[in-house]
Amino acid sequence: MRIVFFGTPEFAVASLRALLRERYTLAGVVTQPDKPQGRSRSTLVPPAVKVAALEAKLPVLQPARPVGDLFLAGLRRLEADLGVVVAYGHILRREVLDIPNRGMLNVHASLLPRFRGAAPIQHTILAGDRETGISIMKMEEGLDSGPVLHRVSTPVAEGETAGELTDRLATLGAAALVEGLAQLSSGAAVAQPQDAAAATHAPKISRETARLDWTRDAAFLERQVRAFDPLPGAWASLDGAPVKLFGAMPAVGGGEPGTVLAASDRLVVAGGSGAIAVREVQPAGRNRLSVEEWVRGRGVSAGSRFE
Repeated sequence: MRIVFFGTPEFAVASLRALLRERYTLAGVVTQPDKPQGRSRSTLVPPAVKVAALEAKLPVLQPARPVGDLFLAGLRRLEADLGVVVAYGHILRREVLDIPNRGMLNVHASLLPRFRGAAPIQHTILAGDRETGISIMKMEEGLDSGPVLHRVSTPVAEGETAGELTDRLATLGAAALVEGLAQLSSGAAVAQPQDAAAATHAPKISRETARLDWTRDAAFLERQVRAFDPLPGAWASLDGAPVKLFGAMPAVGGGEPGTVLAASDRLVVAGGSGAIAVREVQPAGRNRLSVEEWVRGRGVSAGSRFE
């Protein structure tokens, strides 16, 4: 069985390497274009999946979008029997889904139908879910609406950040993919339709989604900080300048929402009810640093106010 692999970020690399390790035949890889970085935008940085694919000497396609006669012709030339999609970053149209004769599977980082969409890990933490997992889904044109072939669940650890959960789910997803393919190959796989009425959605994270609303209770604010760690970073304004906050935990205290209650090795800030403490910050244009370093250099003190 020849497989074409669609994926882009580091999250997808574990699944690609699992297929190689299990000696599946990889016909090629489809990933997003290299991205310009740096102040002059002149340095092109390849996606993590491209780096792994080239190491394995696999053919790589990098369309700006997976549409058009040129891309479709290149995909057909790979003569894949099955497609595997892991965090590719584009919705695939019917003409793409129909090219592999055995269809396409998606490795999705939630227990579908909960959290269909682009950011299931962040929304899982934001909602306070105690359990999440991986769904191996047969792809169709709808947004993560296809029947589920295989599910594997895992608890969300106390205080776990989106970055930490992403790393765990990447490994879990790779193992679940191999298990799902084994079931598919043996004929034992039975895809279960999703309950559309139970579906919830996990849209892309915007800058406003990551902005801290200090009128919310401390439990929500703590989850918000964890949900957007490391990217894009939950943030608030202090003296008109944005500051990202990391390493949140519940704290004792209360006051006007957004007011700094203490500033030493931790920054304690009042929410709508209760307070949170944070251990790290990232002012605009700087790297992450400890609250202690920031307070010493910035002059932040009790009584300062975030907005």
